Amino acid sequence: MSNHPTPERPEPTPIPNPGRTLTVWEDGVQLDFTFADCMKYHGPGFPGGVAHAFAALGRALPELAARSGNGRVERRDIRVRTPFGGPGARDAFELVTRAVTGERYAVLPELARPERGNTLARYVFELSTPEASVTCVLRDDGIVADEFIELTAKPDKTAAELAHLEVLKLEMRDRILERDPARVYDLE
Repeated sequence: MSNHPTPERPEPTPIPNPGRTLTVWEDGVQLDFTFADCMKYHGPGFPGGVAHAFAALGRALPELAARSGNGRVERRDIRVRTPFGGPGARDAFELVTRAVTGERYAVLPELARPERGNTLARYVFELSTPEASVTCVLRDDGIVADEFIELTAKPDKTAAELAHLEVLKLEMRDRILERDPARVYDLE
């Protein structure tokens, strides 16, 4: 049981593109994960963060597979480095890659890109395998609302503000999942 107060959550809405999957391999076995799988692992708290990790993985995994010798990405070979410390993203990366428990997941504030502004600065995810490395950078396309960043940072939120934050999280989730990952994250 959580010691945190439960925010008032909006009614559940359908997940855009529910059939989209992320594919990794472990010991010769193909593992496919949906966004719903990631949310079951994470819980209801941070669907926007889960969606960001899901999109970054959706963008990075095909590129990493193309650069591997066998067209596959071994989940336990993936290393993740990011300035984004949100628990939703962390949990989605953990489910798919096991990078947190494998000590291959690092939150590094110095990877932030302050020149991109407060809203975009922390949405950077470096994913690497022994064969290749890619950096996913959030596109400047209204995916993350300035209002979300400002309200998240505000101390002592009212009950109404907490309820509104829950709505903003779902709206961001939908903006991410409605798009192909290539329209959410650019690769470097």
